[in-house]
Amino acid sequence: MNDQNRRPLTSRNSAWAARLSSWAVQKGLTPNQISQASMAFAAIGLALYWLSTTGGFLQFLCLILAAATIQARLVCNLIDGMVAIEGGRGAKDGPFWNEAPDRVSDVLFLAGAGLAADTPALGLLAAALAIATAYIRELGRAEGFPPDFSGPLAKPQRMAVLTVGTVLSALYATHWTLTFTLWIIVGGTVATVLRRSWTLIEKLKSR
Repeated sequence: MNDQNRRPLTSRNSAWAARLSSWAVQKGLTPNQISQASMAFAAIGLALYWLSTTGGFLQFLCLILAAATIQARLVCNLIDGMVAIEGGRGAKDGPFWNEAPDRVSDVLFLAGAGLAADTPALGLLAAALAIATAYIRELGRAEGFPPDFSGPLAKPQRMAVLTVGTVLSALYATHWTLTFTLWIIVGGTVATVLRRSWTLIEKLKSR
């Protein structure tokens, strides 16, 4: 991973991120292990979404914890690159572990939200579109262009919407909140796919 291929994140410059990445380096954690941990958080999130369908206080607790696992996944996504580059612990197979866990995590979280909302097909649609955004970005990079991290719903924004929707669903104990959240994600992700596709097509035509 190099700086050109890194997603621009303001949180990378925060003091807490620097402290956490330094702690990870001191503990001997590798970027690949941190990336793999993001999939573990996503798997836990999927289980929590599924358990939330039981209703009652367990529903509230599971959804709040599911929202926490989304944020834990994003922290892993932030720290793995910092440990790899700033910490100098990058590995030859790092590019695989930098990308593949993200795709797995997107599917697990969005499919889980679909289960919790009792609309599994909608969750899978959102997951497929999330993968499509990454595919267009990587296709452009394979053609020699800088990676396109544009939105309106790139991964950080997509996960922020899902986090807020999950918390609201926990507070109001309604399926429609998560369903509405997934429709927002679907609409925003379609716009993202179209925008990235148009940008890539224009770049290919102009070279």
